[in-house]
Amino acid sequence: MSMRERSVQCCNAGGLHRMAYTEWGDAANPRVLLCVHGLTRCSRDFDDLAMALEKDYRIVCPDVVGRGRSDWLADKSQYGIQQYLVDMATLVARLDVEEITWLGTSMGGLIGMYYAAQQGTPIRRLILNDVGPVLTAASLQRIGEYVGDPPRFDSLADAEQFVRLVSASFGPHTDAQWRHLTAHVVRTAADGKVEFRYDPGIAESYKAVAGSGEDIELWPVYEQIQCPTVVLRGAESDLLRPDTLQQMTRRGPRARAIELPGVGHAPTFMAAHQIDLVREALEALA
Repeated sequence: MSMRERSVQCCNAGGLHRMAYTEWGDAANPRVLLCVHGLTRCSRDFDDLAMALEKDYRIVCPDVVGRGRSDWLADKSQYGIQQYLVDMATLVARLDVEEITWLGTSMGGLIGMYYAAQQGTPIRRLILNDVGPVLTAASLQRIGEYVGDPPRFDSLADAEQFVRLVSASFGPHTDAQWRHLTAHVVRTAADGKVEFRYDPGIAESYKAVAGSGEDIELWPVYEQIQCPTVVLRGAESDLLRPDTLQQMTRRGPRARAIELPGVGHAPTFMAAHQIDLVREALEALA
């Protein structure tokens, strides 16, 4: 199967915008795995995972609005969970399916938590990648240091060095993998400089939420989730603490917990052993 690049028109308070997504596998397969990326990342983060699973699933990976190939919002204050939920509901309607399995990394996991907590949600199985109902102040501050003021570079190689630096917590990757993790989140501007694809305006709503300097707790949302849930945690993560992970196994959907050694925030599912853990999680949910 080959990757297909598509888009869907979504509504916002000021008008319309286009959300891009990539799709893998048989479009008629009722087993749909929706993979959603982190704050400044994009759909192409899941290429290796999608290629490994496309024989068994129809895999759909959106570029959350303001990222990747998707449009940017004119009103930056609209970047937030409410808009993302509307967009994802529109995407699921476009896919014409009654139920989905959701795999979300960091921000993508938060969107999945809120979506799974809604009455009538199409999410039947949920995989949270290194995120939960407590977001630590330290991790939010670390992320906030580079969001919203992205540097520009003279070359793709320079951009890659920056991505390697700010994403060191992803853990060990090959040179080819780092190049992949860089190439799809940057673009060449009219003046020849290499710049990030995401809208710097996403920092406005991020800092409004994360700027308190305190942990953010979302237990009331998590405890509304009723579908089978698996939580994958990078063993060195500064965003999802071990004590939060343990509480997640006892509260709400009583998630199954899996830790990945040698990784912080967040696993990328590019290495074969990490892909195998996703298979294990999917089998457990089935």
